[in-house]
Amino acid sequence: MNVRLYVLQRGSAALMMPLVLVHLAVIFYASSHDLSAADIFARTRGSAFWGTFYALFVAAAAIHTAIGVRVIVAEWGGLRGAAPDLVMWSFGLLLAALGLTAVAAVVLA
Repeated sequence: MNVRLYVLQRGSAALMMPLVLVHLAVIFYASSHDLSAADIFARTRGSAFWGTFYALFVAAAAIHTAIGVRVIVAEWGGLRGAAPDLVMWSFGLLLAALGLTAVAAVVLA
């Protein structure tokens, strides 16, 4: 793996750590206060904060995962040349699109 991808993967992991902790705290809060899906949607609808928070989370997760998948297909799958990069970009863009669609559904609905 080249240095740029190494730094990007480690940086995305460092960014995700506090995001995961906040996400888990929100889940704990919602479940301990018996919030329904409708209650949660009412609190997140139109929220620029939660939209930005989860969009950042999706971007970091997509970058981190795509680079990891690239390493796996190159080392374990034996793909060489441009193929690992093609898999990385395809997988990363798919994850980003699906994740951002989910964020939009929760925040913009």
